[in-house]
Amino acid sequence: MNILVLNGPNLNMLGIREPGIYGNESYEALVNMIEEYCESKAIDVTCLQSNHEGALVDYIQQAYFDKVDGIVINPGAYTHTSVAILDALKSTGIPAVEVHISDVSSREGFRQISYVSYYCFATIMGEGLDGYLHAIDLIEEKIGSEI
Repeated sequence: MNILVLNGPNLNMLGIREPGIYGNESYEALVNMIEEYCESKAIDVTCLQSNHEGALVDYIQQAYFDKVDGIVINPGAYTHTSVAILDALKSTGIPAVEVHISDVSSREGFRQISYVSYYCFATIMGEGLDGYLHAIDLIEEKIGSEI
C-alpha cells in the first residue's frame, strides 16, 4: 500500500505557529511520527508540504500517475477556499481523508466550510497530530475492504 500525506500552507510552521491550537511538535516530528507508523504497518508513505495551491494540485495529480492508493490531506487554509484542490482530488479518484489538527468546527465562522470534504470519505479533526495516524488507518481499512 502506498499513501501520500499532503499538508498545506503554514503546516511547516508547526511548533512555532499558535502552539495553544496546534501544539509544540514540529513539522519534522510529525513527518517522523507518520513515517515510523507506516513503517510498522508495511505501508509506503510520502509526506509533502507546500504553501502554494498549485503545488498541492500538482502533488495530487502526480499521485494518480504514481498509482498512490490513498491520500491523507490537511489543506490548511485552502480547506476553506480551494475548489482547485477539490477538483484535483475528484479528478484522481484516489480515496482521501481530510485531517485537521484542531477542531475547526469550534473555531471561526469562515472555517466552517470545507471544500475538500465534498470529496473525502472521512474528516478527522481535533485529534492533534494523532489524527494523521487515524486517517492512515481509515485508508488502510477502506483499501483492504475493496480488495
